[in-house]
Amino acid sequence: MPEKNRPITTLHDLLDHEAGQLINGELQLKNSLVEWIKKASSLKLKTVLQKYLELTGQHVQNLESFLKEEKASSIQTANRVMHALIEETDELLSQCTDPEIKDACQLACLQTINHFKISTYGTAAAFANALNMEKQASVFHEAEVNEKQIDDRLSQLAEHEINPKAKAPIVVTS
Repeated sequence: MPEKNRPITTLHDLLDHEAGQLINGELQLKNSLVEWIKKASSLKLKTVLQKYLELTGQHVQNLESFLKEEKASSIQTANRVMHALIEETDELLSQCTDPEIKDACQLACLQTINHFKISTYGTAAAFANALNMEKQASVFHEAEVNEKQIDDRLSQLAEHEINPKAKAPIVVTS
């Protein structure tokens, strides 16, 4: 069970808190990605989302190892930001009636989530570097780089496929 109101008195405590929030957020995202892959109509979007799901699983494993090494495995604090971003995505997707618009919506929401994760992993890497925890800093930095690569793929997909199709969806009338 996650610890409640654990005092944060050092940068190390803050790093452990960040890692606890990261793993909670990654687990939430992992569950949602499985559903979002099913909802995507673009094969290329499905492929990027599948890769993102795999990376998210790797991030969870790395975070579990970090927390185990830190003897902080019980620190898994609710990530309310990720929860809110996922809820917002689900709500918006439920309002989209056209598959091309739904793909554009999903992609935009995923980039918002992705940018949040880039920032959070970057912060964790900076904390670990400040604490001379080089191994841990490299794990957080690698996750940040992974997130940036996914962001680049999502941006390319948005620019060259998803948004042009959403701009002029094919309307079928009977």
